[in-house]
Amino acid sequence: MRIAVAGATGNIGALTTAALERDGHDVVRVSRSLGVDLVTGEGLDAALTGVDAVVDTVNGPEGSLEETVAYFAATTRNLLAAGERAGVRHHVLLSIAGVHRIRGNSHYAAKREQERLVEAGPVPWTIVPATQFHDFAAMVASWTEHDGVAIIAPLLVQPIAPADVADVLAEIVAGEPKGRYADVAGPEPQDLVDMARRTNQARGHEVKLVPSWSGLFGPEMAGDVLLPGEGARLAPTTFEEWLDGQR
Repeated sequence: MRIAVAGATGNIGALTTAALERDGHDVVRVSRSLGVDLVTGEGLDAALTGVDAVVDTVNGPEGSLEETVAYFAATTRNLLAAGERAGVRHHVLLSIAGVHRIRGNSHYAAKREQERLVEAGPVPWTIVPATQFHDFAAMVASWTEHDGVAIIAPLLVQPIAPADVADVLAEIVAGEPKGRYADVAGPEPQDLVDMARRTNQARGHEVKLVPSWSGLFGPEMAGDVLLPGEGARLAPTTFEEWLDGQR
């Protein structure tokens, strides 16, 4: 198949591209750095010419709630409209497990708007909700790190390896539209503070972690809010196995 990967130069996009090419598909990379502007739509029609399916792995800049929602809404509308014009038969959106349980977070609000647009859009679709990635904990800690100290919320998550997410996306986009897919998660729950500590140790990065709800994530995200729902598809790679590759 000829498959377009939106956000192809990002982490998940690049891994998805590699997985699709490994499986013998012709991949069209869609990214601003490659001459396609998803916000304005410039270059998008040419990129989607002859494309059978699209997988959207786009990430965007964090801003205010309104700015973040507007960015993701614009990219999604343009992808769907261009996909309809090109005769695309399957639009796959990577989303977040539990996205409808979290309020007050700009990224989650933007993903909800993406889902709404895809569900109401003109192209047959599949939405794939995934849990946080294995590198999420260290990334969150880095956002607040100052003078060797970082604040991080004691969240319970069930993280998934980025490569496993890419494999699932590559499998699904090559198949028939499925509507809302089951949550996709890693094999076991983890504590975010412990994940950040172990990741930083593996990478040789020294930082003191302060567990607190005073940072970016509040107690509304505590408990099982971020865990996958019933009937989730569990990917094979454990956090420990992923961590081995960080050393």
